[in-house]
Amino acid sequence: MKNKKHILAIAMIIAGVFRLHAATVPTTVLYHKILNNKDTYPELRIDKNTKAGYTPGGLEITGKGGLVQLDKYYSLGERMIRYHVRFSQDAVAVFQSNTGDFKVSVNMIDKTVSVATHPESWKKMDFLDPENEYIVEIYRLYQKNTIRIIDLFTGEADQIELVTDGTGGCGIGAVSSGFHAGGQHDYYCFGLQSGTSVLIKQISVMAGACDLLLLIYGASISEPEGYFPTKDFPEAWTQLIQKNIKGEAISSGRGGCQIAEVLERIKNELPYVKAKYVMVTIGTNGGNTEENLSELVEYILGQGSIPILNNIPCNESGTQVEVNRVIEKVRRKYNINGCRFDLATSVKHDGKEVDKTTMYHEDYTGSYGWQIYHHPNVKGSRRMYLRTLIDIPEIYE
Repeated sequence: MKNKKHILAIAMIIAGVFRLHAATVPTTVLYHKILNNKDTYPELRIDKNTKAGYTPGGLEITGKGGLVQLDKYYSLGERMIRYHVRFSQDAVAVFQSNTGDFKVSVNMIDKTVSVATHPESWKKMDFLDPENEYIVEIYRLYQKNTIRIIDLFTGEADQIELVTDGTGGCGIGAVSSGFHAGGQHDYYCFGLQSGTSVLIKQISVMAGACDLLLLIYGASISEPEGYFPTKDFPEAWTQLIQKNIKGEAISSGRGGCQIAEVLERIKNELPYVKAKYVMVTIGTNGGNTEENLSELVEYILGQGSIPILNNIPCNESGTQVEVNRVIEKVRRKYNINGCRFDLATSVKHDGKEVDKTTMYHEDYTGSYGWQIYHHPNVKGSRRMYLRTLIDIPEIYE
């Protein structure tokens, strides 16, 4: 008995060490669960109007019109969600973002897969058969969304590819008519639009890479894939950095967010993919207090990464001046580095008045009455990238 206890103790220690090691090893797997009725899944929030329940085979949804939400906030520019699914013969199932900016419908009656773009994008997939099971993959690669349906029994597969073409500016400032493929903001959702049922057997969320040299975080300035014309997107500042560093990098931008949302995304992404440097450009939308920025920096340091806290670029209202004072104070507090994007986008290169030639012109006279200049165009992006060579050369080593 003593030997058995000793062996058990050793096994428990080994298992504990393995779990600790597994949690710290870089991986592209952000989330993975096989669904059944033997476990609980608090991160899967079932809409109160949605009739659904866990069975031995998975999460069966029979209620129509509601959604189940994976309560994990992701915004990596390169990521994928993979569902293992079984559809009833009359099912119309939906896979979408919680904001509704992206929505895929799988129609078993018509044997079609559609995406709610303007105009709608759809494709006939005659191999869809309710007797079989499927992988539904939704892959985002910055401006491109790929929806892939794979029959697990026959191996047949087909896909739809859509590419966002940003308008650049707005109103008289628009440089392209544009096409919106969807940014997949912010939480993955799925449900049954009509029909008898859909059974979700497994869910996996994957990053495009791991063991990164650099992760880039921020608001809309760090999400140029949402507004850059496709032909110019390779010249966006995030892409220029990624092309010129010597290791893997991914950006994780989200328009309209504040520092609290950035920190939430970092907590769902950084512990898994791991990165040597974590670059943050945040503050345009408010929320930058010394306390919030300190919490952000300390979390990044706690993950074993090196924080890079950038000054935000200049804008039409000049709010960057005070925000950047706070950012610079926090940089001094933790003795960390950052890039002076405000110098790169100002008229006199002093961080005060925005150089409008470096920004897209967003004309909202017909709605909000605003004239906005705070999203860098090709010229502004080039200057921002060049500034990183001066201020943070370590990322290019």
